[in-house]
Amino acid sequence: MRYIDLHAHMVSRTTDCYQQMAASGCVAVTEPAFWPGFDRRSADGFEDYFHHLTTFEPQRAAQYGIRHFTWLCLNPKEGHDRDLAREVLRRIPKYLDRPTVLGIGEIGLNKNTANELATFREHVELALEHDLLILIHTPHLEDKWKGTRLIVETLLTYPELKRERVLIDHAEEHTIEPILAAGFWTGLTLYPTTKASPQRAADLLEMHGPDRICVSSACDWGPSVPIAVPHLALELRARGHSPAFIEQVIWRNPVAFLSQSPRFRLEDV
Repeated sequence: MRYIDLHAHMVSRTTDCYQQMAASGCVAVTEPAFWPGFDRRSADGFEDYFHHLTTFEPQRAAQYGIRHFTWLCLNPKEGHDRDLAREVLRRIPKYLDRPTVLGIGEIGLNKNTANELATFREHVELALEHDLLILIHTPHLEDKWKGTRLIVETLLTYPELKRERVLIDHAEEHTIEPILAAGFWTGLTLYPTTKASPQRAADLLEMHGPDRICVSSACDWGPSVPIAVPHLALELRARGHSPAFIEQVIWRNPVAFLSQSPRFRLEDV
């Protein structure tokens, strides 16, 4: 069954991962900018990263018949450095007209600090200025509830923001309801350690239904599974869910959300 992995950090994966994903039905991936495992020392490092995301990685994915799209930002873990954040935000616009850039992301919060929140606001305002989609990271573990609440409350202070153009990612049992109730899209992340297993994601889909919910692997340089989305599809099938239900979760929902960007096209796949 064909699917889209809406959140995958392919710069940290090998070509074997692309082969596995293509063989299991992956048609497209979207890759948010993220933390490389260390804090970058200058804005120049971000520029090299943005260039990689918008040039080499789409070419690498295309070798396996997979369309690659990207999101740009200074990630939440580095958002505490306000001087660096201002300089990176000043440079991002020069990359926003590249043909595979869908929006701003993954922005959000890490430790829920005032500096991180200021950097988050500036990213939201950049997305609004350029009429771009927004992909949001919510904090891990003990910081998740507070961070999700702060993110939702902050977004609601922008009356011009169209909620259907925002996806708040990494939802879990205690955070999914306020995200959906506020009118945003949400994401369930199939990541072995800090997020949701296929079984937990299936439980959440059964509790809340499939509307405005996307799923992804968020595969990166940590312990993660690049074909986690097909694993969820198998779990749903084992529970007796229909092919139409599964297709909505892993295909129609991401297509509906991402197609709000005129750059998201799959005709040549």
